[in-house]
Amino acid sequence: MTEFIWKGEPVTFLEGETIASALRRAGHECLGRSANGQSARYFCGIGQCQGCLVSTGDGAPVEACITRAMPQRIVEPAFESMMERT
Repeated sequence: MTEFIWKGEPVTFLEGETIASALRRAGHECLGRSANGQSARYFCGIGQCQGCLVSTGDGAPVEACITRAMPQRIVEPAFESMMERT
């Protein structure tokens, strides 16, 4: 297994696993806050609800449920990271 970094802590993942799946398996249900202040979380699993948006440092937030985990990628809650930059 390989790891990515979630909020400064390593999270292991299986080859082909999504960020959301690896986070859920590691016991991380809350993915920060959504744009409207509600708890961000894994919900639909197909990217439609955008309830699981995270920041990977590569630009715009991505849906964790459809984005494959990558080794050593730094993943943060999307809107908490954006608020810190302003």
